[in-house]
Amino acid sequence: MSVQSVDTSAFVARQAIFDRDKEVFAYELLSRGGQDNHCKARDEDASTLDVIANGFLTIGLDELTGGKRGFINFTRNLLLEDIAALLPSHLVTVQILENIEADEEILAACRKLKASGYMLALDDFVMSAGGSPFLDLADIVKVDFLGTHPAERKRIALDLAARGIKALAEKVESVEDFEEAAACGYSYFQGYFFAKPVVRSTSRILGSKVSYLRMLTEVNRPELSYDQLEDVIKQDVSFAYHLLRYINSAWFGLRYKITSIKHALVLLGPKEIKKWFALVAMRYLGTDKPGELLVCCLTRAKMGELLAPLIGMDARAPELFLMGMFSVIDALLDTPMEEIMAKLPLDDQVKGALLGEPALYKTILDTLLAYEKGNWSEFSRLATELRLDERRVPEAYAASLKWAKEALALA
Repeated sequence: MSVQSVDTSAFVARQAIFDRDKEVFAYELLSRGGQDNHCKARDEDASTLDVIANGFLTIGLDELTGGKRGFINFTRNLLLEDIAALLPSHLVTVQILENIEADEEILAACRKLKASGYMLALDDFVMSAGGSPFLDLADIVKVDFLGTHPAERKRIALDLAARGIKALAEKVESVEDFEEAAACGYSYFQGYFFAKPVVRSTSRILGSKVSYLRMLTEVNRPELSYDQLEDVIKQDVSFAYHLLRYINSAWFGLRYKITSIKHALVLLGPKEIKKWFALVAMRYLGTDKPGELLVCCLTRAKMGELLAPLIGMDARAPELFLMGMFSVIDALLDTPMEEIMAKLPLDDQVKGALLGEPALYKTILDTLLAYEKGNWSEFSRLATELRLDERRVPEAYAASLKWAKEALALA
């Protein structure tokens, strides 16, 4: 087997791994080994090789992980062939699949990697009374938190800590799960808890977030004039600053400096103004949230826009952009989506999708989410429904990640 056999049209997504401060520690890189999405050994080998080819050669690891570690699954075959040695040890964590037997041949390969400075993680590990030889080599053990009995969760974390191993809680889907896992002694957390709102019975949108939501409401009114837009932006000097910084950035390549808000608005045009305003407003709304939440909403936004022409919806690209961006606004505001949508004058189809109403826009949103989570079978089903050429999507995803990073730097 060799890296030259890789299918470079493969799909690569990522899933964040957080530390106890809700900062991104690493990303698990997820790939699909073939269009049929089977999980045979050969396809598992191909999936890892696809991650290597796309993550390091085609897309670039920096675009995929932003300089963070990348967790990559390794099969028995690839461990024995020493494929991990092709990758930089400071950027890669070798993730050992749960179906690999800890025989002497495999343990020798793992010891060699460990001696070369690689971090080793055990995937979907189940603690047994007899233990496992892998525990003598592992740096991190991933535990299916939801699939583990509550009485066992803390014991596992304590047992691992006694061995000097960090415990990683997988499938952490709510803030309550995160808090429980942290209290049990887990060091790392994986799941979509960060993108869920913390809705309390007395929840209200507080402080400066009210003004940003009000400005978002004003900007999205279809009848708004440039003069009225200028008045809205002047309500907050930071918005004016970011607008002028944005319009004078290298993105536009203008030969002269724009110093007037009105001139900047005219140059952008109504559709781009709404996109820019949403970008900056979401940045402010997310100041007390994990940074990954903003990356998530911007990536979804850009991906929605880029997929529009691929499904015959070129003219609706701005709406699909806003749909992707606002898909996490409930988490940013810790407020039910229904309450927020009642305040924002968005396109009815966008609102319907964000409220979970089955229709075309909801299908598009579900497609974005399926790709993001590496749910390849669901993604294929939805892409077929949309008549979307799947082969075009990986490029859109990579471009969206790059755009999100650049946009956050300007916002």
